[in-house]
Amino acid sequence: MEAQLRSYMEGKTDFNGQKLAEQIQQFTLIPITVTAFVAGFVTQSLRLTFGILGFGSLAIALITIPAWPIYNRTPPRWLPAIASTSADNASKRD
Repeated sequence: MEAQLRSYMEGKTDFNGQKLAEQIQQFTLIPITVTAFVAGFVTQSLRLTFGILGFGSLAIALITIPAWPIYNRTPPRWLPAIASTSADNASKRD
């Protein structure tokens, strides 16, 4: 259980996962903000406004911040490192 929790908190996400997390944040924060504003305006309560906004933001954070497996479906394949010699490094500096 601890290893699984640690893997979620390490933050390994691919580029598509980062895009998905950002889209989730944007598309859910707007309706939560509008709902909080309308509810606070109708009831004339800042406490309700900030309560809805706070709980909504917390829910969005719990959905998007941990590195859930949905955010790492297509990990990037990096090119292998090219071994270089000290002569190559010296010629690149000149």
